[in-house]
Amino acid sequence: MNTKQNEIQLRKQLRDLFNSQRFGVLATLEQSHPYMNLVAFAETDDLKSIFFATTRSTRKYSNLSSKSGVAMLVDNRSNEVADLRHAIAVTIIGTATELEGNEKLDGERIYLAKHPHMKEFLASPTTALITLQIRTCYVVSRFQNVTVLNL
Repeated sequence: MNTKQNEIQLRKQLRDLFNSQRFGVLATLEQSHPYMNLVAFAETDDLKSIFFATTRSTRKYSNLSSKSGVAMLVDNRSNEVADLRHAIAVTIIGTATELEGNEKLDGERIYLAKHPHMKEFLASPTTALITLQIRTCYVVSRFQNVTVLNL
């Protein structure tokens, strides 16, 4: 398979994974150590952005406000031995910023299509909608097979 075919296949694998999962683990940097949270996320079709919502009073929001570089882990593990052969995990590296204006409206539409039950939370004036601009995805499959997609 050539490089272009590999990238097309990898993008399909990522779309399938993201479509099948509703939550990811977000890592922000707090002073000198990572801080992680489970977040409900939604992705753009082009795989360039991920959206998640958080209350502005959270440690997560404070961390990403001071250091916008973040990582997110999305995986499909079932916590079974078969995961060694079948599970896929992707570590997403990028920059997180709060959305405003028309970009926020577009992000809300995408986010609520995947998480309609979050409408009230998202509408709260204390909630921020964050976009993670994806720079690199590290995809691990079959336990040790690592593939990199730079966006």
